[in-house]
Amino acid sequence: MQTNRAIRKGAAILLASAVLLASAACGFGNRRTTTDPQPKVVEKTGVITVVSSINQWGSLAAQIGGDDVRVTSVLASTGVDAHDFEPKTSDLRALGKAEIVVANGADYDSWATKSLSRNVTVVSAGQTVGATKGDDPHLWFSKDARSSMAQELTAAFSKARPAKKAAFKKRLKQWQQQEKALDETMRKFAEGHGKAAYAATESVAYYLMSDMGLKDVTPQGYLQAVMNGGEVAPGDLQEFQELLEGKKASMLVNNPQEASDATNMLTGTARKAEVPVVDVSEQMPKEYESLTDWISALVDGIATAVDPEFGCAVEDGDGSDGSESDADSDGDSKSDDAKDAGSGDASGSASDSKDAGDSAKSGKSRKCSGSGDTGASGNNEANTKSDGTTGDGKN
Repeated sequence: MQTNRAIRKGAAILLASAVLLASAACGFGNRRTTTDPQPKVVEKTGVITVVSSINQWGSLAAQIGGDDVRVTSVLASTGVDAHDFEPKTSDLRALGKAEIVVANGADYDSWATKSLSRNVTVVSAGQTVGATKGDDPHLWFSKDARSSMAQELTAAFSKARPAKKAAFKKRLKQWQQQEKALDETMRKFAEGHGKAAYAATESVAYYLMSDMGLKDVTPQGYLQAVMNGGEVAPGDLQEFQELLEGKKASMLVNNPQEASDATNMLTGTARKAEVPVVDVSEQMPKEYESLTDWISALVDGIATAVDPEFGCAVEDGDGSDGSESDADSDGDSKSDDAKDAGSGDASGSASDSKDAGDSAKSGKSRKCSGSGDTGASGNNEANTKSDGTTGDGKN
């Protein structure tokens, strides 16, 4: 009897083991056959919808993106005070529908990124360079910020449209070449004008002036009051006027978007003292096609206000550099004729600049080879092209 019970018990154990093995085999089999393949990531195609809070960065986005992006800039007028700007409902709606939002950051345009979904990619200049609330927010005037943003935009566009990565990189390289030429102009100016100084009605162009090697001599009391948004004390205003009257600044930088009785008084004092006044707006004027064009024009206007001869070479009256007249066998060259007459081609080519009169009288013409001669001297408005040409603008 014990033997039978042992046999039955052994058989039961064997049967249970067989069932467990069969179940396990079935489980493994099902795991192999029911595993779903990894879903393929479908890359987006078509034009990238980009909305920029301000047209400065919107213009740069258009330069890097080319035909592969459609850029809309919310704030694109020089007639609006950017610090008090309130976006419309349609502006916020456009930001919410964008694939990529370009913002300045540093508390300059906080409204642009307040209510965005996680699906929106944000490229912020402030985050890119580490600028926060309290820092000077006019980052587009900084060569380092422009360079960093160009690279960030290239990366964002390439991630959004991997198939277009080569095109974005090509445009970045083209932009960098243009920016390199601009940097070289600023470097040369800084090397030759180490003692040049400026004063400003508002710190809008601080980064640009720093890149050009210019020293800020704006009275601290005035500057602090403006930065804090308060009223300027009469004593600080008087100190500023005396500085201009004493010509202790090579120029006065004025922000026309922040006009007030105080700034009007200072610009008037500067003009009476024959101190050049250079208007620098915050938003890019519509006559410029790109941020690079605008910054280049500003650099030329500022440089010429300090030194009207910067980037200029004096040529003979026939437009040559004088080498051809030396080769004339009879010694009577066209430039000599112009020198005797004090008119003709020499005076015509000199008419592009106010300070070229002496060159014209001597048969010499003045040719400037900066990043874009504005012919600025005396009281200059750097935000207006002096050659009369205009661009459609990418706003």
